[in-house]
Order: sequence, then structure tokens, then C-alpha cells
Amino acid sequence: MRLLLVEDDAPLAEGLAGSLRLGGYSVDWMMLGSHASAALAVQAYDAVILDLNLPDTDGLQLLKAWRQQGLRMPVLILSARDEIEDRVKGLDLGADDYLVKPFDVSELEARLRVLIRRMQGGRVDNALEVGPLTLFIDARSAQLGGEELPLTAKEFALMQMLAMKAGQVQAKEQLISRLSDFEQDMSANALDILIHRLRKKLEGSTLAIRTLRGFGYLLENKA
Repeated sequence: MRLLLVEDDAPLAEGLAGSLRLGGYSVDWMMLGSHASAALAVQAYDAVILDLNLPDTDGLQLLKAWRQQGLRMPVLILSARDEIEDRVKGLDLGADDYLVKPFDVSELEARLRVLIRRMQGGRVDNALEVGPLTLFIDARSAQLGGEELPLTAKEFALMQMLAMKAGQVQAKEQLISRLSDFEQDMSANALDILIHRLRKKLEGSTLAIRTLRGFGYLLENKA
């Protein structure tokens, strides 16, 4: 899952981005509203975390402009503005949620999961099952045949992408993009290594990750 974080408080943003990355998210961090808009013009995001007090613009006006442009990604406002009027205005302008600073990262992550599930029409639930594989999305954990399947954050993120579209080919370039962010690019070789690791962990089960030369990868259940 790829997130856009728009926040000018560097210590806060760095800490939050680090926590989210540990949770398996790819995070692009922008300090300026103009940079965030430029990123949205070239990259699809699963959700945006938006501060309101930005150096170059007001976050509410930025949000309004995005919605007028037809951008429909979930937006969670993160702001020190705690007046009810600010919260109502933010939601009326198109925000999907509003969290007041200071906040707990675990609560923010829970709210993000709800927003992303809602946007994806329920395709991502608390548990995602493909054959003997079960991915517990909220807990970021997995089981294979009822036994715990240890996965790193990146392995879990990739497995989730493949499982969400099991039986369908996913382009290699798309997977690389979803696993990358502006600070930590995912290379083709790194993706190949992740695929190799997942294949090893699926050995002995009915699941397999197939390579379609020139197209990408797909997760299939051979049962």
C-alpha cells in the first residue's frame, strides 16, 4: 500500500513515515502542497495523510482543489486545529477522516486501514484467504495451512498485492511502483529477490507464484 504524507513538521513526518514503513506501507513525504499535487499527478496512492498548516497553502484549499480535479483517493486530515468547525469544514470539503494532533500512531494506522478497505469496496478485509493462505490485514500477519507464516513487512505487502488479485497477472512495473517510495526505490532485482523468498515460503503448499515472461507475476492455487 502506497501513502502520500503531506506534513511540514520534519520530526513528526520522519517519525510517522518510519512507523508506517515498518508496518509495510510505502510512504512518499512532501512538505509543500505544490509538491504533493505534483506527486498526485504522476502516482496513484491508496491514501493521503494531509496536514492543514502548510508553508505554501492551506490544506483545506488544497483538498478542495484535488476533489475538483476528480481525485478520489481517501484523505485523512492530520491537524492541530481541534475546533469542531474546522473538522466539519474538512469533512464537507471531501476529507474521509480527521485526526487531531497529538495522536497515537496505532490509531492513525487503524483509521487508514478502514479508509483503504472502504475505497477498495471490501476487497481487503480483516482476513484475506487464498487456498491455504490467510493474511490478517490489521495484524499484518499470515498463516499457511493453519501454521504461522513469518513474513517481513515488504514480503507481507507483496503477498497482499498478489493475493488480492489471485489468478490475475500483475505487471512487474506496477508491483515495483507500489512497493517503492520517493526515498526508497524498489529495484527490479529487489523484487525478484522478494518473489524468490515468497516462493520458498510457499513450497509444499498448493500455492505458487508464476512468472509470465514479459508480463509479470500471478499467485495461483493449484488445488
